[in-house]
Amino acid sequence: MPPLPVVLFGSALLGALLLAAGAVWMRTIGAQMGLGRRLAGAREIAVGDAAGLRQAPSRPLRVAGRIRCPDPLVAPDGERLVAYHRDVDVRSPKGGWRTIERLRETRSFELWDHAGSMVLDPALAAEPLVTIPLVWEGRPDELGGELASGLARVGAEEGPPVAARAVTRTISEVDRLLVLAQVRVTGVGGARLEPPPGGFVISALELDAAMRLLGGPHRRQLAVAIAVLAAGGLLLVAGVVAGLASLIAAG
Repeated sequence: MPPLPVVLFGSALLGALLLAAGAVWMRTIGAQMGLGRRLAGAREIAVGDAAGLRQAPSRPLRVAGRIRCPDPLVAPDGERLVAYHRDVDVRSPKGGWRTIERLRETRSFELWDHAGSMVLDPALAAEPLVTIPLVWEGRPDELGGELASGLARVGAEEGPPVAARAVTRTISEVDRLLVLAQVRVTGVGGARLEPPPGGFVISALELDAAMRLLGGPHRRQLAVAIAVLAAGGLLLVAGVVAGLASLIAAG
């Protein structure tokens, strides 16, 4: 029978491996649970109430309001936007995806309701924007000519790309937003919104829909990955605590 310290070390090591495996699995299936936890865990407040705060809260808040922007981006279809994110990837013959365009365009705007408003800069947002993405998939030769240099670079390094995709996320001027933000209060300018560590989390969806989107499309795999993470965390904590207890007892 192996000595107790070896068993405890093995338990902690197995827990760490399960944690790593669960994290990689969640990333592979497209889950963004870190953003989801941050958004769902914050207290919600209307932007007019946030603007009237006289004492800064210690934790970020989920601030709700609508958009007012005097100089929005105008999409080709006429839609007025305050954020436009597009990523274009191509798949090489080796099977991996390579990004050939990463476009970020934003406009600062007021988050407002009838009780007040606060300025927000979406250039400081965490990614991805929590909005339903527009996904295009097709052949590399269907991409526009402005991406020719990126295609040529990938072709020279890994061979001619075999597939292409583009993912576009936008925030429209008509969207109602939930924004995870730190509210700061100054004596002169009143309250203002600042990005928390990791950036503003900006959602154009209601909270329940945002959590479903951030969970990714593979619900069953997500449940298993969460179970793996939970088991790994329990094993790691149990192994470390029991190991420390045995060392203290031995001493």
